[in-house]
Amino acid sequence: MTATTTSARSDLSELGRSETALRTFLHGLPGVDQVGAEQRAAQLGTRSIKTTAKAQAIDLAIRMVDLTTLEGADTPGKVRALAAKALRPDPADPTCPHVGAVCVYPAMVPHVAEVLRGSAVHLASVATAFPSGQAPLDVKLADTRAAVAAGADEIDMVINRGAFLAGRYQEVYDEIVATKEACGDAHLKVILETGELATYDNVRRASWLAMLAGGDFIKTSTGKVPVAATLPVTLVMLEAVRDFRAATGRQVGVKPAGGIKNTKDAIKYLVMVNETVGGDWLDPDWFRFGASSLLNDLLMQRTKLTTGTYSGPDYFTLD
Repeated sequence: MTATTTSARSDLSELGRSETALRTFLHGLPGVDQVGAEQRAAQLGTRSIKTTAKAQAIDLAIRMVDLTTLEGADTPGKVRALAAKALRPDPADPTCPHVGAVCVYPAMVPHVAEVLRGSAVHLASVATAFPSGQAPLDVKLADTRAAVAAGADEIDMVINRGAFLAGRYQEVYDEIVATKEACGDAHLKVILETGELATYDNVRRASWLAMLAGGDFIKTSTGKVPVAATLPVTLVMLEAVRDFRAATGRQVGVKPAGGIKNTKDAIKYLVMVNETVGGDWLDPDWFRFGASSLLNDLLMQRTKLTTGTYSGPDYFTLD
């Protein structure tokens, strides 16, 4: 790390001590060219890959899936079955890779932990009054600590969008810092809920705020609002993690979540990652898909490439 990078990191670490400093920095970030971002995302979305490269992309995408169920009707049996699927997505094909993680509510964590124990699949839990983020801080932190104590090694927290949109950046920053501390050794993914942030400039500011406060990942969405992950929003977030690493030397992951349902869309995201931030992020440690139905389509396409025929989605179990 250069002396310049070390100095930049030191300067940025001071921002969280002052609301004024945070505001000045965040509003001093370059504005996002909305037309340019949308055109760039659309252009990247037209790229196609074939044969061997497509097979490699599908296997990589499977390894990047956070297989998720976040429903009020979730049961111990349902999440245990999901965890078993995460370990062996295609029981008929032992060459099929496992997914990146299983993501559930805190109450379901112990049941998933029983299945995943000793495996390389991570156990993620939403926390901090998901999905609204509207709860007292002590409740949010208790939620986080309980999930980690039960076995979660990744926490997906939601920011208080009301505080962010009202310009109370210090409050949002402090909550992320406190949640990161409550995580202990668990990684922290910070959900921005980009569909509620209204502008790409706000997405860029929220991305930087989350990273400055110590987030290990920035994540688009809860999947509980009408507008979830989009290619232009993810492009803005990828540019933010690229610029953040250039300024500080610290790499932060990105997780688009919600609305990514098929292999074609997943590959568009992988192309965008490669073209925007490069191969360093083409790894499950640095890029994930938050999804439930995506995995089945990836498995269908994988089977088509290897056997020449499609299997129905229910062949791999319906989640």
